[in-house]
Parts: sequence; structure tokens; C-alpha cells
Amino acid sequence: MADLAGVLADLEAEGTAVDALVAGLPHTEWSRETPAPGWTIAHQIGHLAWTDEIAQLAACDPERFQARLADAAAEPYGYVDRAAEQAAERAPSELLTHWRAGRRRLLDALREVPEGRKLPWFGPPMSAMSMATARLMETWAHGLDIADALGVRPAATDRLRHIAHLGVRTRDFAYRVRGLEPPTEPFRVELSSPSGELWAWGPVDAPEQVAGPALAFCLLVTQRRNRADLAVVAVGAQAEQWLEIAQAFAGPPGAGRTPGQDSA
Repeated sequence: MADLAGVLADLEAEGTAVDALVAGLPHTEWSRETPAPGWTIAHQIGHLAWTDEIAQLAACDPERFQARLADAAAEPYGYVDRAAEQAAERAPSELLTHWRAGRRRLLDALREVPEGRKLPWFGPPMSAMSMATARLMETWAHGLDIADALGVRPAATDRLRHIAHLGVRTRDFAYRVRGLEPPTEPFRVELSSPSGELWAWGPVDAPEQVAGPALAFCLLVTQRRNRADLAVVAVGAQAEQWLEIAQAFAGPPGAGRTPGQDSA
């Protein structure tokens, strides 16, 4: 995996890519519905702006973040939606400016986190590099929602390696957030990258295995496509179960997407 500077560079590039999707949109297009029920393009950008701001707070002021965490715990299923709804009420130009400034502040904040320090979050505490990886994952996933709403298909890049790595590392979390006991043995995961490389995790002789294109795996763990539409294969009953519940994002289990939306 890359070092922190490399992940931050890729996070910045991912933000720029999503920014390009919306920068030239007429204001009326910001109210276009996305695949997330009830969320327009403005909601998607508002959510990214809000989570970047919260991530910066976790890096710079953990005590204030804990207060936000308590608010979220009191309203686990409505807190995020309410924040997105409030952000979406802003004028598109104002919201875009706010998001851009927040992205810069977050990058600066994560660069200053001392090595070894863990940042609080809505899931397990994480390092600055893990936080940057999580922000890249969210930026890519919500950017994909925007692209779907606009009917465009962004080019897959090797920045997906960070998201795939997060998807593998969150295997046990996906079980625990559903009240299930995670498998005790590691899985083998082999993914073909957009540039043609093989990315692999886990023992080569593991009996439980997952394989497929990196793009398809990332779409699966971010729940942006239904597994039925993805060329990700599993060997072993436990690997099969994991692909049904895989979740790279913090918070309650997502509803996922219905089959037939797209394929990868």
C-alpha cells in the first residue's frame, strides 16, 4: 500500500474527478435524483462536504467530535440523512465552494496527524492513512451516484486499490455490524486492476477465496451495485456469505441496490 502522502494525493485526485462532474452543471440539475432514494446531486455533494468536515474535526478536535458521535448514536438512521438534507438547501454555487474549501482543510489536517495516533470515528478508530482511505472510498462511491444520475461512466483508475484494500480490511466489521461472528481464518482475495496488475490479499492457499475485477469488488463493498450484476466469484461457503454482506463503510448495514442496474 502507498504511504500517507500517496493516499492523500489520490484522495485529492478523486475529489477533483467528482468536482468535474458537477462544476459545470446548471443549478437546476443539482436537484436531479440519484440512485440513493431521496438524495439529489445536491444531497450527495452536501454529504461529502459534511463528512469531510466531520473527518477534519476528528483529526483536529476529538472532544468536539465525540459530541457529534453522541448525536449520531441518538439518531443512527436519520442523522446522516438530516445533515445531507440541510446541506442540500444551500445554493449550488455556495455548496460547491464550501465542499472545495473543506476538502483542502481535511487534506491539511490529515498531513499533520502524528504517526501512530488513532482518530475517533463512527466505526472503529483509525489512523490518518485509514481515514484518508475511507474518505477516498466515500468520495468515489458518492461520485458514482452522481455519475449514474447524469448517465455517465467515469473511467476506472488504480486509485481503486485503496478502496479494495479497505473492503478487504473491513471483512470482520461487516459481520459484527450485523451481529454475526466473523470467520476465524483469512480469505484469499485476488483482483485484476484497471491497469492490468493483480492485487492480492491473504494466504495463497486459503480455502476461502474471492476473485474478480477490482472495479466490481469496489462496487460490491460500497454497495453501489447488486452482487448479481457483478463478476465477483467466491470459493467456499464463508466467502459466499461475506460477498452477501460486504460493507466498507461505517454505520448501519446499507440496503444495497436492486439487481439489473448495471454490470462490472
